[in-house]
Amino acid sequence: MLKDVVSAVYKEGYQIEITFEDGVSGIVDFAKYLHQGGVFEKFKGIEFFKNFTINRELGVLTWGDDEVDIAPETLYAEATNSPLPDWMTQQEDTSEKVSF
Repeated sequence: MLKDVVSAVYKEGYQIEITFEDGVSGIVDFAKYLHQGGVFEKFKGIEFFKNFTINRELGVLTWGDDEVDIAPETLYAEATNSPLPDWMTQQEDTSEKVSF
């Protein structure tokens, strides 16, 4: 189930304390995103990282005019040290089925 982000407070380094609509909160360490490349390269500028907002419509944290965001399901799992929802971890069956 999707849990929207309702508040977020910068702590230190690459840590943000996040509160979700169900009242649960936790600290997420975003340092691991520094090594993922792509849009996350921008996180290497700590001032860019600190300048996040909450997109209330989508319930996510965003950076840089909504150009970088992280799914609330991912944030919830990281903040609460719980597993991702099954639908996010299921792998597709890529084998082709051919019938004649």
